[in-house]
Amino acid sequence: MTILSAIPEIAMLGTGEHAVRIPPDLSVPLTPRVRAIVDSPPMRRLARISQLGLVAMVYPGATHSRFEHSLGVYRLALAFLSRLRHDPTFTARIDPTDAGAFVVASLLHDVGHWAFCHPIEDIRLEGIPHHESLVGPIVTQGEIARILERDWHLDPRRVASLIAGAADDPAGRLLASLLSGPVDVDKMDYLVRDSIHAGVPYGRHFDEERLLASLCVDPSGAALGITDKGRSAAEMLVMARTVMFSEVYWHHTVRAATAMLQRAVWLLRDRIEPSRFVRFDDREFVEWITAAARGTPAADLADGLFGERRRLLKRLASFDRLEHAQVHRRHSGRPYPEMVETSRRLAERLAARTGIAIPPDAVLIDAPPVAREVEFRLQVERHGGPRPSWNRLEDVSPLVRALAHEQFDNVVKRVRIFCPADVAASLAREPASELEAFLVEALA
Repeated sequence: MTILSAIPEIAMLGTGEHAVRIPPDLSVPLTPRVRAIVDSPPMRRLARISQLGLVAMVYPGATHSRFEHSLGVYRLALAFLSRLRHDPTFTARIDPTDAGAFVVASLLHDVGHWAFCHPIEDIRLEGIPHHESLVGPIVTQGEIARILERDWHLDPRRVASLIAGAADDPAGRLLASLLSGPVDVDKMDYLVRDSIHAGVPYGRHFDEERLLASLCVDPSGAALGITDKGRSAAEMLVMARTVMFSEVYWHHTVRAATAMLQRAVWLLRDRIEPSRFVRFDDREFVEWITAAARGTPAADLADGLFGERRRLLKRLASFDRLEHAQVHRRHSGRPYPEMVETSRRLAERLAARTGIAIPPDAVLIDAPPVAREVEFRLQVERHGGPRPSWNRLEDVSPLVRALAHEQFDNVVKRVRIFCPADVAASLAREPASELEAFLVEALA
């Protein structure tokens, strides 16, 4: 049995037959066995969880769901397999059963997510599990497991291991790299989809068709690579990712809202029931935090985010590693409780400087978290001599060297200070150089 005959959904790509439509003008094949997964409660729950969370406070159209994204990732998984079934190294390593497991893993890859989990996980609250650790029980127990065994003839544990990146065999490592790697089905979908819904062009500026056509297995046999004809498309994917982080995901107003959410949750940490908390959809989370914050120091933060009138803290300063290396190094990846204490001391000093009463949790320091983005380490097959050669993309591309590694987390992801609007307005009247010197010294 071949991959194509084992996975009929591949042949349905582009036909529009038995399909559901998602942006941008895409038909996603829905066979009965796919529909069984899509209609299960864990997947339907993803329709009530936003893909971008607080980004919608800056880009109002960015209200699409993780369910829509999951359908897009599944469709790209079929496109990846359609291309790679012609690669002899891939077909020698990946049998039809594992190819089916990859298809299902792509559809279920976000099934462990809960409302606003990424920013909350970044502050590393004790007792709150990472969303990826929730995937195993969801996939290997209950309705999803029964569907995988009955309709797909798959071992649910294999699917869960691919999603978690825990498979340690060569085939498992290769398929996991298609799910989470420099070029993967997740990234190629969310960049385009998030760009469309946010109303910006940045995430769409790479040649998906060219990149798909260049996919191959790298010389290790355990990771995805590309041929040289896809190099420019891969470079543009790096650019798209960098600009989307700069202008959308890490937009300063998005980060102000993120910092407010993190502090509110941290202040309410003793009121969290972890088993319930990690099952919240967006509506349930907003109802919980609004009620839990009432009468506490977190009330203004929660109301500013989810109340009748949007009231976000204002950016006071921003520090990247190029111009303020000491500040950036000191606060990047710093434990959150230490950030809280530093920001409270800064609030006291700002209150003394401006003569304005500032609540201790109204000045927030936002910094890159411990977890870093996947770096763009990709092998490129090059021709031109008696036999093909392989090079790392960053070795043959100055653009990738400049954007995809240290500068990504060190420049795009900045250390920022947010404070109340009246405080920011008062300090704006001071000479910029004096204020900067004061803040640098306060953060040192």
